[in-house]
Amino acid sequence: MSDSESGNKIKVAAIVTEYRYNSHADVILGRLLGDFDYRPRVEVVSLYTDQVPDGDMSREAASRHGIPICETIGEAIRAIHTGGPVDAVLLIAEHGDYPHNEKGQILYPRRRFLEETLAALDELSLAVPIFSDKHLAYDYEDALWMYNAMKERGIPFLGGSSIPHADLVPAVDPSRMLSLRDILVIGNGGLESYGFHAMEVLQSIVERRRGGETGVRSVQLFGGEQGEVWAAMDRGEWPEDLLLSALSTYPDLPQVHPRVSEPNPALFVIDYLDGTKGYIIMFKRLHEQWGFAFHDGQGEIAAARCNSDLDRPFKHFERLTSIIEDFFITQVEPFPMERTLLTTGMISFSMDSLYARTKLETPQLHIKYG
Repeated sequence: MSDSESGNKIKVAAIVTEYRYNSHADVILGRLLGDFDYRPRVEVVSLYTDQVPDGDMSREAASRHGIPICETIGEAIRAIHTGGPVDAVLLIAEHGDYPHNEKGQILYPRRRFLEETLAALDELSLAVPIFSDKHLAYDYEDALWMYNAMKERGIPFLGGSSIPHADLVPAVDPSRMLSLRDILVIGNGGLESYGFHAMEVLQSIVERRRGGETGVRSVQLFGGEQGEVWAAMDRGEWPEDLLLSALSTYPDLPQVHPRVSEPNPALFVIDYLDGTKGYIIMFKRLHEQWGFAFHDGQGEIAAARCNSDLDRPFKHFERLTSIIEDFFITQVEPFPMERTLLTTGMISFSMDSLYARTKLETPQLHIKYG
């Protein structure tokens, strides 16, 4: 009989960078604590916060629920106050006051969080499921180390973001994705932080093509200076028809070509080993939802947008939280860990491409799964 069936909830350690209003800790961990009218099926028994900003919510929440705030990650994992170690670990290294590198990436301590978690689990001879929010790390070598460390230990892992789990409007027949060849995703916001959401939308669709994933040959990121993205479109270097089809799924957009309202978007170009082409166009203000369109191999286009709430309570985070709980309870990964490794590499090497101002070949991303 499982813990959930016997009435004993899975015990979770929550390890976060910061816990403040509308942070990822608020909208995920907050739900696991019963906020947002959410009924959790697991029990958070220990909390570690790397930073305590103005507007911190962790101290009040911990006091309200009788949860200790631990001095170290190892202490949170051991959870001696509960009579034994935890059954699962929630890692949220998003938001907080951390430095940026020369490529514009925020140096979130995702590898450090995992290293300290694994050190505690090794000490206890445990391999419990781990969820890590968004991409594995800002640096691909760190990400690969994290992937290998968990694979070697047989640790069930779930990572990534909330957006690929949102409902598609309109719904798309998955059979049309089998012969997908070219796909364009619309995103918005920061090139790394929000670009990763778009990478996950892209990969969650592309991986469904017949034969599964075979890996990425090269990446390039154009930063959107002086209209270069629109000039490339005019030269036929990326598909305008997919852009307009994707935008057709958005309600109430201005009735003008997006080049009028967005003169300098950014563009990611992803070349897959099997010849599939992926494009991500990142706007600054046109719309805040993610959408996509693709050629289905029959000369037709399928298009949809991810129906994510733009305002609190952010229902797409409720979907993600439920998926995390299912994963903690069953220890069954809802999609291969390789997706998170691949999308981490795609965003990391894209930021390298922008910094170097050139296309980068990516033999490191010849990652197969499916």
